[in-house]
Amino acid sequence: MSKGSPISPTLLAAKSAKNAEKSERAVTAADDAAALSPVLGPNNVVPPTEMTGSQALVRSLEELGVKDIFGLPGGAILPTYDPLMASSLNHILVRHEQGAGHAAQGYAMVTGEVGVCIATSGPGATNLVTAIMDAHMDSVPMVAITGQVSSGVIGTDAFQEADIVGITMPITKHSFLVTDPDEIPRVMAEAFHLASTGRPGPVLVDFAKDAQVAKTMFSWPPKIDLPGYRPVLRGHSKQLREAAKLIGAAKKPVFYVGGGVIKGHACEELKELAELSGAPVVTTLMAKGAFPDSHPQHVGMPGMHGSVSAVTALQQADLLITLGARFDDRVTGVLKTFAPNAKVIHADIDPAEISKNRTADVPIVGSVKEIIPELTEVLRAYFEANGKPDLGAWWAFLNNLKETYPLGWTEPEDGLIAPQRVLQRIGELTGPEGVFVAGVGQHQMWAAQFIKYERPHAWLNSGGAGTMGYSVPAAMGAKVGNPDRVVWAIDGDGCFQMTNQELATCAINNIPIKVAIINNSSLGMVRQWQTLFYEGRYSNTDLNTGHDTVRIPDFVKLADAYGCAALRCEREEDIDATIQKALEINDRPVVIDFVVSPNAMVWPMVPSGVSNDQIQVARNMTPEWEEED
Repeated sequence: MSKGSPISPTLLAAKSAKNAEKSERAVTAADDAAALSPVLGPNNVVPPTEMTGSQALVRSLEELGVKDIFGLPGGAILPTYDPLMASSLNHILVRHEQGAGHAAQGYAMVTGEVGVCIATSGPGATNLVTAIMDAHMDSVPMVAITGQVSSGVIGTDAFQEADIVGITMPITKHSFLVTDPDEIPRVMAEAFHLASTGRPGPVLVDFAKDAQVAKTMFSWPPKIDLPGYRPVLRGHSKQLREAAKLIGAAKKPVFYVGGGVIKGHACEELKELAELSGAPVVTTLMAKGAFPDSHPQHVGMPGMHGSVSAVTALQQADLLITLGARFDDRVTGVLKTFAPNAKVIHADIDPAEISKNRTADVPIVGSVKEIIPELTEVLRAYFEANGKPDLGAWWAFLNNLKETYPLGWTEPEDGLIAPQRVLQRIGELTGPEGVFVAGVGQHQMWAAQFIKYERPHAWLNSGGAGTMGYSVPAAMGAKVGNPDRVVWAIDGDGCFQMTNQELATCAINNIPIKVAIINNSSLGMVRQWQTLFYEGRYSNTDLNTGHDTVRIPDFVKLADAYGCAALRCEREEDIDATIQKALEINDRPVVIDFVVSPNAMVWPMVPSGVSNDQIQVARNMTPEWEEED
């Protein structure tokens, strides 16, 4: 097994069964080495060797299979940066710690490995908080390493001291403070195990400076002890049988697929189950690519800016087959009116999500990688014994919606480019093998709507947190993790100005991402809400970056200053040629300033605070549809 290989569900299931037999006692070092090796390194055995705590930290990262890390040094983490120079780790020096965190996220999203970022104490550590929260909301496996002041002065408000463990406790799976260098191998192994198993997420490890410089005896593998942490992987057989019965009896079933299917590497298994059932599939914003957009059973993305067919499918369903989704408010709208006539099958590895927002009629706790194929076999046997339901009327209703309310746009009256066309052409000219990383706002929704996603790990975005500044550094991390793919950062002119300094990181480290700035000279989504709900009072949303102002900044000049190829596109007839030119440049990052209409809006839209039944396909236009019998 190579370093950092994706997690093996079979081995993890075997480990879970073995742990159940051992009650609550700690597993041995040998057991842990075997269980951790698929995702956490080459399973080397290192005899006791004297070294400093910092050397032990770096050596632990090597033994855990880490190849690339993103960080920025400072005084409290400086002892660790010294042995880092002689290690096998590829350290990428970012320009801001938030960029390190988002880069680790992008890396994890495309590789399936744990992303690693590193920062110093105080402001260095707190600059990671936004990325840690983002990873927490979107279940991204990440380990954040921070330096801390020496243990003897913790709590005295020492220079650059911040209680980063306390700060991050609500937004991590776990936060560690290390003051004893002897604990370093165990803590690092536990951190990676926690980040990558069960529901993935961020783990923070804070290292006191004196623990970094003190001597210790390093050995590997460590003995880990995580009592109470035993993620359930296999679904309960009785619940699977009950789920099959509901699917077999449903007249209007819908697969409600969330990002957990991608995180669980269960996309092929989903396709087999969906085709067996014949039921429609909706994929949330975080699940784009989990089921091919081109598949005839795919009816779209649900949610505030989802397609009419997807939103209505959920509303009219009599059964929701919910896999790795969490009934987020952006999908449900007003919760009490969401899918009012539907029974719910809810499968998720995190038991806290089941029945949290919507009561599940059939709850199934476990990994979708295990649950979906098990459900497929049970359902196949049920169909063989009882016959397959006729979903013809249901499909006729949904296909009519797809034909009546296709995604599209109205050409801008101001003569400027339609941003939707830009995103559509980027997707078509790049092809399905590309990676598309969006920030948050209108450009994010247009990228989700008008680029077609045929495979998992092709679409990255800040879903739960909605973090401006995510795109450029996350694309940087994605390109490091998957250097052979074309990686686009799709950003708004507002988001881009949050973290564009990482273009310097990309240029210096030969990370040739492509950046498409959808420049409407405003905070576009906020402006859309001001248009619709505040009678066009545009309070503090004009950014002065567009066509009719003195461009501040001029993105072309800025990109050139950062050592990037810089392009601008202001005419529809130049869109294809500009994108093609960007695709041909692979020796440095490329930045394109697409000057688009500020009046373009994201449709469809379910306004905040109303039922999904009130979805609008254009301003003041609610679809009229009749419920099929």
